[in-house]
Amino acid sequence: MRTYLSVYSGSVLLALAITPVVIWLAHRLNVVDVPGPRSSHSKPIPRFGGISIFVATMCLVVPVLLLSNTIGDTFRKILPKVVVILFAATFMFAVGLLDDIKHLRARIKLLAQLAAAIAVCCAGIRIESVAVADRLTLDFGWFSWPLTLLWIVGITNAVNFCDGLDGLAAGISTVACGVIAVFAVQSGQVVMAVLMLALLGSLSGFLLFNFNPARVFMGDCGSLFLGFTIAASSIMCASKSSALVGLALPVLALGIPIFDTLFSMLRRFLQRRSIFAPDRSHFHHRLLDLGLNQRHVVIAAYGVTLLITGLGMFMMVTRDISSLVIFFCIILLLLLTFHVVGSVRLRETVAGLQKKYALSQHRREERIGFEDAQLHFRDACTFDQWWSAVCEGAERMDFAWVSLKTSDKDGTVRTVVWRIDDALRDLSAERMADKSDVIIVNIPVRNRHTAEPMEFEIAVLVNGSLESAGHRATLFSRLLDEHSIISG
Repeated sequence: MRTYLSVYSGSVLLALAITPVVIWLAHRLNVVDVPGPRSSHSKPIPRFGGISIFVATMCLVVPVLLLSNTIGDTFRKILPKVVVILFAATFMFAVGLLDDIKHLRARIKLLAQLAAAIAVCCAGIRIESVAVADRLTLDFGWFSWPLTLLWIVGITNAVNFCDGLDGLAAGISTVACGVIAVFAVQSGQVVMAVLMLALLGSLSGFLLFNFNPARVFMGDCGSLFLGFTIAASSIMCASKSSALVGLALPVLALGIPIFDTLFSMLRRFLQRRSIFAPDRSHFHHRLLDLGLNQRHVVIAAYGVTLLITGLGMFMMVTRDISSLVIFFCIILLLLLTFHVVGSVRLRETVAGLQKKYALSQHRREERIGFEDAQLHFRDACTFDQWWSAVCEGAERMDFAWVSLKTSDKDGTVRTVVWRIDDALRDLSAERMADKSDVIIVNIPVRNRHTAEPMEFEIAVLVNGSLESAGHRATLFSRLLDEHSIISG
């Protein structure tokens, strides 16, 4: 116990001593976060405070693990695994530091996370089985690889994404580290206990400078190192005990960033945006929109995290199905919190999924119609055949009419028109009374042989979706671009 207290207090003191130096260095190197549209601060703030978290953690962990005592002996028994975790975490710190200075692309950071996670898996640190009850153990087999990769990358990004307010990511991660440390001590995993206590101490010291109003941000070097270390350490603890609680407690402790990340990805998917695209619909943004200030939002997040984590601790003293019931009840409580805040709305989500499915169906039908029209255009050798292909494509793509003005050699102007059939003509007239229901596009086309410009006009029925109408017009323009007019 004396070693544990020394590790925690030592990392606290070291973080308190290093962080002011890091702040000074960031100002000298101009590595600061300049206020922008999505910023919650009004002046430049140093953004690589994660250096103090990394240094304070490593300077306490490495010497203690080399001691000639029980902890040192245990460390030497699992030396390869611990070394891989520490080196991979250092690699993530370096990637984050480079991003804080040079701004790496999201794709590069994701590849770096996958590389570090693969290294951890290769060292044998994987989620291979979970004991749900005394008589029920889930053995994942080969699926342990993708599951572990998803866990590590997911937790790493969850911590990274929630670093949006002063002290938010650091405070929630502090709770997570404390929970994993308690579980490691309770299950006799002294090495993981030392690592988590060192990280807990460094975060405790760093929070004095990071809490609102923040004097320094942890930056990506801190959030990537923090998220990766927590993810890998939780797997190490869970793999030793194989109990559900080993993974459940970190999930609950990081419940806010995990679900916030999942719901953000869902929103971007429904909005057909990149999953890395920024937005202002995160959990903390919703609380800010409700009228809370930064400090109150962060304290509220701390309170929710402590509540669900405290309830989750009952899983350590329960057995069999009771642990599973407790876990799912707490998850429901967390989901209810997100619903109350407004980060997720069931009806809006269902409506969004239905709209997404309907749009996907329309796109599939449009693609089929386009590919059928391509076949007709390829077989066209005369103007009449070419015009027949135009009419076929217009009908398949739900056009109101198509018209083409051509000039004969003697100067006679001739206009050919296709309209939807008589059964739909009245309906078309009703729609065309309101111009918002029809998109009229003039397409510049030329005769294939004479290169003479001609007037080609198409009217696309909107059918409730301007995007769909625009897409159909684009596909039809591609047909005309690939298969120009044949002389009549």
